[in-house]
Amino acid sequence: MKKKLALAAGSALAITCLLTACTGGNGGESTENGNGGEAASCTNTITKTDLPTVTVWGWYPNMDKVVDNFNEGNDEVQACWTNVGQGNDEYDKFQTAISAGTGAPDVIMLEADRIPNYVVQEALVDISGFGVEDVKDNFSAGAWKDVSVGSAVYGAPVDGGPMGMIYRTDIFDEYGITPPTTWDEYETAAQKIKDAGGPLFGDLGANVPAVFMALTIQNGATPFTYDPATPEEIGIKVNDDASKEVLDYWAGLVEKGLVGTQDQFTPEYISGVVGGDYATYVSAAWAPGYLTGAGVGEGEDAGKFAVAPLPQWDTANPVSVNWGGSAFSVTSQSTQPELAAKVALGIYADDASLTDGWQNQIIFPLNNNVLTSDEFVDAEVGFFNGQQANKEVYVPAADAYEGFTYSPFGSFYYAEFTKELAAINAGEKTGSEAADSLQKTLVDYATEQGFTVTE
Repeated sequence: MKKKLALAAGSALAITCLLTACTGGNGGESTENGNGGEAASCTNTITKTDLPTVTVWGWYPNMDKVVDNFNEGNDEVQACWTNVGQGNDEYDKFQTAISAGTGAPDVIMLEADRIPNYVVQEALVDISGFGVEDVKDNFSAGAWKDVSVGSAVYGAPVDGGPMGMIYRTDIFDEYGITPPTTWDEYETAAQKIKDAGGPLFGDLGANVPAVFMALTIQNGATPFTYDPATPEEIGIKVNDDASKEVLDYWAGLVEKGLVGTQDQFTPEYISGVVGGDYATYVSAAWAPGYLTGAGVGEGEDAGKFAVAPLPQWDTANPVSVNWGGSAFSVTSQSTQPELAAKVALGIYADDASLTDGWQNQIIFPLNNNVLTSDEFVDAEVGFFNGQQANKEVYVPAADAYEGFTYSPFGSFYYAEFTKELAAINAGEKTGSEAADSLQKTLVDYATEQGFTVTE
């Protein structure tokens, strides 16, 4: 099974990296160090040359500051950092190193939904015995669940994406709309604006399957169950009633012309956001940074955005969901896993790095030392025209988030889900039909990879 999954991971359709943390670059001096190969070339300059070093791959935009902050404050170990590419560029290199059995760094930055894929290939180390207990209270149970598989911990959480609903205040004011608190209210508001000749209320982009996974979970779905204690078994249920209800709901919005079907994270979509083509944007706490970087909120559309809590399927049972987030994991190729865990748990965990991250809209930090600080909670966000978005929306959402169980073949799942969402957009399938088709595809694929599937 491990070999099959490795091949599949290398050939599956790449999913575009959707986080603000997926932008960045590097440059600078290099020194020899570490496990050898590409991982041994440091972008940063190590000044404490008498200390052991741990190699790190990562692509946060402020990674140079983060590494220097860690190294300056640490007298046990130094981080030798390289940016080998962001998102899928890094994952491709890591997959090559896994297949070759050499060339991986000691520590690697991964998006949380990628972790199970590498766990099933035995490419990551369980760090639960290497200091996790010492920092456990720094993060919520949901943050830890996202970087865990079963009872094992395979990453040190850094940032996340608690979800909310961004909206255009000018459009809401013009049409007398108040932020919907339920998805039924969302549809009612969308119909009201359409009937008045207004813009689309939102957008169903086929290229954001992670959003729709989150919304099915918000409605009570459990798409995957997996535990490395029983590595040959996986539970798959993406066509349960909760999932079908969500997909049928969005298919109905598309059919009624209430939402668009433009792929997100494209120049065309951003142009529509700037031009007021959409009244809402269902997204995550990192979205203001992404939108600002894309040129939204400047010029004529400046000061026209606000954020509200994500609408609920059942107000009697509110559920907080997440889109995105990254962590630092220790690879199984590291010859010094305990030392590597010190770096994974300590890097991007100091006050200076975390403050730089959130103040410059690079990350939404998951560290409770930040989430409970007055400076962060009470911050007036410029993109939202001074709204205290953290206090009103994102911190409560982060606090309530209970975590996901991700698939060990996430790339394949997202790629196939994208196809089904595209079929919904084209009117070729209902939401329920798309869910049934996705279920069959995933079960067949998992069986081919050697899993015993439970539904």
